[in-house]
Amino acid sequence: MPSRDASREPLPPPHDLVEEVVVRFDAYARARAARDSLFPTARTTPRQEQRAFDDLQAAVTRLRKWLG
Repeated sequence: MPSRDASREPLPPPHDLVEEVVVRFDAYARARAARDSLFPTARTTPRQEQRAFDDLQAAVTRLRKWLG
């Protein structure tokens, strides 16, 4: 099976990349705020919080790659 060269894949338009960062940041901020919620059903687990952070970090990396 041929390997894919990730550096040659076209990046989405910059507006989409910025929008993704904002959405991922919002999700991470909500996960951080919910970890200490008074309502047990609204709490996030450390794994959910880490996943939101990882998604945010990946979105920022894609934006930085586009910026050069």
